[in-house]
Amino acid sequence: MSRTVFLLLGCLAFGLVNSERVRYDNYRVYKVEPHSDADLSILRELDGTSDSLKFLDPIEIPNKDVHIVVSPHKEPDFVQILKENGVTFKLVEENLQRHLDEEIAITPRAGMKYDWTRYHTLEETYAWLKDMSKKFSVVELLVGGKTYEGREILGVKISYGPGRKGIFVEGGIHAREWIAPATVTYIVNQLLTSKDPAVREIAEGYDWYIFPHANPDGYVYTHNTNRLWRKTRARYGMCFGADPNRNWDFFWMSIGASNNPCSDTFAGTAPFSEIETRTLSEYIASLKGKIQTYLSFHAYSQLLLFPYGHTKEHAPNHNDMQRIGNEAAKALAKRYGTQYIVGNIYETIYPASGASIEWAYGKLNVPLVYTYELRPRNQWNGFILPPQQIVPVGEETMDSVVALLREAKKLGYYK
Repeated sequence: MSRTVFLLLGCLAFGLVNSERVRYDNYRVYKVEPHSDADLSILRELDGTSDSLKFLDPIEIPNKDVHIVVSPHKEPDFVQILKENGVTFKLVEENLQRHLDEEIAITPRAGMKYDWTRYHTLEETYAWLKDMSKKFSVVELLVGGKTYEGREILGVKISYGPGRKGIFVEGGIHAREWIAPATVTYIVNQLLTSKDPAVREIAEGYDWYIFPHANPDGYVYTHNTNRLWRKTRARYGMCFGADPNRNWDFFWMSIGASNNPCSDTFAGTAPFSEIETRTLSEYIASLKGKIQTYLSFHAYSQLLLFPYGHTKEHAPNHNDMQRIGNEAAKALAKRYGTQYIVGNIYETIYPASGASIEWAYGKLNVPLVYTYELRPRNQWNGFILPPQQIVPVGEETMDSVVALLREAKKLGYYK
């Protein structure tokens, strides 16, 4: 065992030893700036070695910052290791818990109206989806899969008649990215209630298959136990969960994923080892030929991404996806000035394989697939987006989706 790992081992996984809400009192957040492959190797060696370190960003390429949460009692060892190896770092927050306390103070209470002024629990969102299916005749309740802890992956189909091309929308595959399912439910509501002619055109012109929570167990865990949890909740020895957006059967584990079960980018033991990805993929596969566009919502970075992620080689319709994405980003910026960068995954954010949109594109031949990395652009606490931003994010994203589908139609994708 290396000295790096030896110094930092000593805790079991959060889910194994702590059934109460995890607190981050006086936990520091460090911005680490790896400038070389050697620096990346140091970070990879640290990743997943201890509960006392939590990586908020994947470790991928030189010169891309990695933010790391460090417990007070491990801070001296962590700092010493970085100094000894010449890795550049900076302290950016001295007490992470104060940010979480601010968020907890404005979380919803039982009996409150379902709206987009707060982040809602899984149970509240599922109850709202069921209510929508009763309230609107065009809404059909769907079960897209199951979870490790026995929950349903619940969604809705919105259809105003037969013969329409399908749009598949997935959110919340990474549990801590709360703005993603909030944005997806905002889109559902707009498709059903908006009077805007542009929204009505896309609402009624396509069949919509929408799943706000692709990782229900993880999302519940972020509410009840650990706000910064990313993965599923399956048990892997002393650790828990796999990254469900590294677990799809398309160039699985070829790049940008970990084989360490304690890492936040652990790809699982095999493609579709997670019941969530396996069962949801089976449902999506049953729609093969109906789905023309797949949209996946994440946070954060203000990016609009498309394949490929496993290689720098461009996808066959790369130019079309770039053009469509550019129009979507332009429309998104009009309302509030929010700027997105558009490009393929490999070159725009980092190399990564085993993602849901890659599988939909590569295995199901869905011609247009995009991942939205929502607000904010670049800040270490981007997962804790103030709820006052839910509606603005929803509004500008809806503008973007309208433009995306309009431009795709111009290029002949929905004939």
